[in-house]
Amino acid sequence: MKSIKYMGIALVAAFGLTACTDSFLDKTPDERTEINTEKKVVQLLTSAYPTGSYMWLSELMSDNIIDNHVPHLPSSSSAKQITTKYNYGSYARWDDQMFRFEPATMATYKDWDSPGMLWDEYYSSIATVNHALEAMDKIVAENGGTESETMKAARSEALLIRAYCHFMLAQLFSPAYMDENKSKQPDQIGVPYVTEVENVVSKNYERGNVYDTYMNIKKDLEAALPNISDRNYSKPKWHFNVNAAHAFAARFYLTIREYDKVIEHANAVLGTTVEQSAQWTMDYSRFTSDLSSFNDYSKVWQSPDLNNNLMLMATYSIHQRRVFGYRYSCAGPAARAAFMIHSSPLWSGYIIPAFGVAGFTAAASSAQDYGFTTTKIGEEFEYSDKISGIGYPHVILIPFTANILLLERAEAKAMTGDYTGAGEDLMAYWNNQINSFNEDQKKSYVDTRYLRLMEPDHFMSIYGKENPQNANVIMDWSFTQQYISPSFVVSADAIPYMNCINDFRRYETVLQGMRFFDLKRWGMEYTHEYSEGNQVHSITLQGDDPRRAIEVPWEAMSAGMESSRPTVSANKQDILKNDNALVSK
Repeated sequence: MKSIKYMGIALVAAFGLTACTDSFLDKTPDERTEINTEKKVVQLLTSAYPTGSYMWLSELMSDNIIDNHVPHLPSSSSAKQITTKYNYGSYARWDDQMFRFEPATMATYKDWDSPGMLWDEYYSSIATVNHALEAMDKIVAENGGTESETMKAARSEALLIRAYCHFMLAQLFSPAYMDENKSKQPDQIGVPYVTEVENVVSKNYERGNVYDTYMNIKKDLEAALPNISDRNYSKPKWHFNVNAAHAFAARFYLTIREYDKVIEHANAVLGTTVEQSAQWTMDYSRFTSDLSSFNDYSKVWQSPDLNNNLMLMATYSIHQRRVFGYRYSCAGPAARAAFMIHSSPLWSGYIIPAFGVAGFTAAASSAQDYGFTTTKIGEEFEYSDKISGIGYPHVILIPFTANILLLERAEAKAMTGDYTGAGEDLMAYWNNQINSFNEDQKKSYVDTRYLRLMEPDHFMSIYGKENPQNANVIMDWSFTQQYISPSFVVSADAIPYMNCINDFRRYETVLQGMRFFDLKRWGMEYTHEYSEGNQVHSITLQGDDPRRAIEVPWEAMSAGMESSRPTVSANKQDILKNDNALVSK
């Protein structure tokens, strides 16, 4: 990663990227340039955003991915129902480990998309933020205690980055948030919440419990929100802008089930009417007939000009490569559930028309069970040596969108008994997008009734009864009470709306890693099957299985960090070190 580190400065302006540092806590911050002006503080925060991507890691841990070595039915429900088997290789040996919910002992913090890279990236960002906050305090003290509007906005941005990084660390490396009592138990291990500048090479950090971690996140988040502003940047979508801050707040409060605050912060972005939300949700008219390549579609999805995209993060990742054509992919029954490959009153044909009208949300080879990919995760490759064909792959991560925020608000309304409001939000999610079609799209898909608008009676007819074709329709949601909290009650009246949310969220976020977080916070049981030799093995994770917390990297454990799974430790004899700083095009 040294090459990335030194290249990072040049990339900041073009990509909004920061440098990837060495392993967490392996160096003191004495090398930093002195930050003694407001301008330098703002510049430092530009480099404070994490450049690691969680998308492949969390997607691999979810039910959206299958092992193609296990015989499975085709993805298409219209295809002949015969079992198939594909002997594709794994992209990396640690992919095998993660799919089996094992510690990634065959990965290092230098491996793209690995637990180690994420751990290192998030804590490196936190260290940068803490350095910026310390510099702010000195500047304010020198000004007699007066904090300018620029510094107020910078402080809010710093606190939001720190809160977000700890939030993602907890989402990945800790058990799900349950409630105040359950999340304080000894086996509910949080992540170290670092708020001070590191002034020693090796410092011991206590992980604490999950409840404490989330309350520290809440403290930073609530301290940041009053003064967040877009004033410091000409391109605010590459930063924690005002809308992204509210979207983050809504997601955080949904995670800890403070539903009124979810609605409050979602309203701050989306407004309170269907007409207002339509200005923010995905605009499919952007997918015009002159788009011809995978990259063309990717650039639309990742455009900062889309109102739907509330925030963008540039990452180093090979996610697009890993998800298509290897041993682990979104294929077979997982693809049916994730891409809505089933009949529905909302469309005719066996699959929602994701291939053209929706900007190639899904793309596949002629043999669909090779695996689906999506143009949402298109890669931009930067050459460091064109002759050798090596360089750095970049994937734009979009952590917050209006579409997802609308579904998060719908869930909060459903869980507070506002079924009319939840239904309005869910219909808005579906109908706003259809209404955004350009004239050619409307003529091809809406006028022909290939796609239909959602209506109130669809909640009961589609999502209020068992449907063997749709794995996302679940008539018993008692797992939320059994595994997460006795207070997490999904009432019988709420079930049709939660089923619709489950269906829409899985489709909206497929291959972007968020499905794993939904499975975790709901306590939803799921199974991975994998092949070993001629044997097929099955691993079913119940809602409170400790393996839902990804094990911390072996490097951190070797330095004394407490395990996410106290009964498991990394076997250093099995570690295969690889330096993947440069990859081939």
